[in-house]
Amino acid sequence: MRQVYLDHQASTPVLPEVFDAMRPYFTEAFGNPSSLHQHGLRVRDAIKTARRQMAALINAESEEEIFFTSDGTESSNLAIKGVAYANERRGRHLVVSATEHPSVMNSVEFLEKQGFTCTRVSVDSEGLIRLPELKAAITPQTTLVAVHHVNHDIGTIEPIAEVGKICAEAGVPLYVDCEASAGWLPIDVKAMGAALVSFSPHRFYGPKGVGVLYRHRKARIVSILHGGVQENGRRAGTENVPAIVGGGVAAEIALQEMSARIAHTFHLQQRLWKGLSEHVPYIKLNGPLPGPNRISTNLNLSTEFIEGEGQLLLCDLNGIAVASGSSCVSKSLKISHVLAAIGLDHALAQGNIIMTHGKDNTEEDVDYVVGSFAKIAAKLRGMSPMWEEFESGVIDSVIAPRGIGKSFSEHAAGISGKPAR
Repeated sequence: MRQVYLDHQASTPVLPEVFDAMRPYFTEAFGNPSSLHQHGLRVRDAIKTARRQMAALINAESEEEIFFTSDGTESSNLAIKGVAYANERRGRHLVVSATEHPSVMNSVEFLEKQGFTCTRVSVDSEGLIRLPELKAAITPQTTLVAVHHVNHDIGTIEPIAEVGKICAEAGVPLYVDCEASAGWLPIDVKAMGAALVSFSPHRFYGPKGVGVLYRHRKARIVSILHGGVQENGRRAGTENVPAIVGGGVAAEIALQEMSARIAHTFHLQQRLWKGLSEHVPYIKLNGPLPGPNRISTNLNLSTEFIEGEGQLLLCDLNGIAVASGSSCVSKSLKISHVLAAIGLDHALAQGNIIMTHGKDNTEEDVDYVVGSFAKIAAKLRGMSPMWEEFESGVIDSVIAPRGIGKSFSEHAAGISGKPAR
């Protein structure tokens, strides 16, 4: 059976060059970076090199603006809470887009329980933030705006430079979550107008166990993890040296290969969507069409009349690894808040999966997925009461209405006596 990995947004394999660079820091160069002897000095120098590599990836002014954490979630927590606590005297109000990653949204909810307030700015049907609404949401008490570069669910590329201009005019720092874009899209923190940016190397062929937070030197932030004075006092705890070194190498390679990776994945994205749309009836692409407003690695799909979990399981049995919602929330089996924010029909949100391809996927992989998924959709529909009701005219399609029967959501609401949610 062919094995096709289409969950690169959750994690990627470590490149051989990255693994080779990491190896000595498990054995020969095992010292603690805080130690004052030569073993500590050697690993401190390696961390400094990794900082330079990370700074180059995002066009930061200085390596001193790069801080290492344990992962992207910790970086988000540090950015959101660290800025909020550091600027309490100015105000206790934050502004975020309604489609941020759970690490951002849950950090905000934590702060709200402590008396902070937050305005969640809506997005359009493709997931693009409404800029006039964002501008209106900022008040004299606002101390941080958080808008991601690329949406983790639907691949939408936000107009970050325009968001940055709005924030600059208001004198409010901007935090940009680049988890879904780093290593796959050019990132320029200066052009973005970003005060803080976070990302993780394991999303672009680096190791897990390390996250990156860029902080502009003028951005006020306090530590949320207390202990030693590592990372210039911003993040206590002994650094994960092997992962940091490997992450730096992955960043350097990503910068070198960026154009080739984008061209290759965009070609696969177009081929995959074309094949699925032609061979699987009643399938919908959520978010923008492949092109300038969508990252080249992501397809978020809703297949009508069947649920996402069934699709995921049968894909796995056929050697195809996909995701059903963000990797950070998929275990909860809840409908993505992103799909709710773009106004997607409840039934379509339940039939949702995400395919994210990488630099090593091939046209043969894509063709195998198209053929296999067409069979999977047909099999699941053959077992679906919704499909049977659709064929008999009881319910109608949301994707391609025939003008007979009710939509599944309307039908479900009629049965329960409550609006479908």
